[in-house]
Amino acid sequence: MNVVLVEPEIPPNTGNVARLCSATKTRLHLIEPFGFKLDDAQLKRAGMDYWQHVEWHRWGNWSAFQSALPAGARFWFVEQGAGLRYDEARFGPDDYLVFGRETAGLPTSLMEANRERCLRIPMFNAEARSLNLSNCVALVLYEAIRQQGFAGEI
Repeated sequence: MNVVLVEPEIPPNTGNVARLCSATKTRLHLIEPFGFKLDDAQLKRAGMDYWQHVEWHRWGNWSAFQSALPAGARFWFVEQGAGLRYDEARFGPDDYLVFGRETAGLPTSLMEANRERCLRIPMFNAEARSLNLSNCVALVLYEAIRQQGFAGEI
């Protein structure tokens, strides 16, 4: 599996996602610009000593990332208000789970161009604006891994 963070802003969230990717042997793709420096102490602290165990890639922008992928790479864009619930998707082992900025989500143009691949996580309180990014990644990633039969579990 692949997790993609588009323009992440909060170091502890990115560190937590890196730790999750380490534990699940998931590739992590970080799309610039970031809201922090990669040497940020909070980023390192949240990821603890897991960064050395994560296959991760840094990309200058979405176009550079997308052009480096194999033809037919399959994306799932996770965003509030999408039509399909995340548990209704049928994930493949090489899919890309794409998450946006903590404060603004994914770019509208990206969502509009990929409506059939947009997923939402259900919420039940209209006053709760959003869920934490690292929690969202964990929910969707573990559903995708479950669908793969938890292959590689130790």
